[in-house]
Amino acid sequence: MLVQFLMIGLAVVLAVVDQIIKAVVVQNLKPIGTYVVIEGLLDFTFVENRGAAFGILSNQRWFFIITTGLLMLAILILLFRYRHHNWITYLASGLILGGGLGNMIDRIGLGYVVDYIHVSFFPPVFNFADMAIVVGTALFIIHVLFFSEKASEERVLRSKH
Repeated sequence: MLVQFLMIGLAVVLAVVDQIIKAVVVQNLKPIGTYVVIEGLLDFTFVENRGAAFGILSNQRWFFIITTGLLMLAILILLFRYRHHNWITYLASGLILGGGLGNMIDRIGLGYVVDYIHVSFFPPVFNFADMAIVVGTALFIIHVLFFSEKASEERVLRSKH
């Protein structure tokens, strides 16, 4: 039970860090638009993202708020009910919850998500919360593919042949 509350704490810390970074971005980057960090590779570009990745479903604020809320509720329930957790699933839960909370705060408070990180090989501009969600989702996929009961059973069956 302690680990679950630690992951909720991690989620809150990530959301707070995300909001601090976004406040700095709004104050310092919004007025200038773009700041080049590494020419041709990395820049910080202020974007008011009113949709999802690649701007899809633009201006569907309440859809994203409701969907994010439901997904976060599902993760919270699984955090306490799922019986086969390991460090990967715990960390994945904390990262996804923290990123979701950070972006939800933007959507509720601003009506859009503040994005600011742009790398040349990846067209969309993203933010710290997005990175937490992506890393958490990747960890969850790794768990499902390699560490879940089903994956363990399949490895046992292959080793018997």
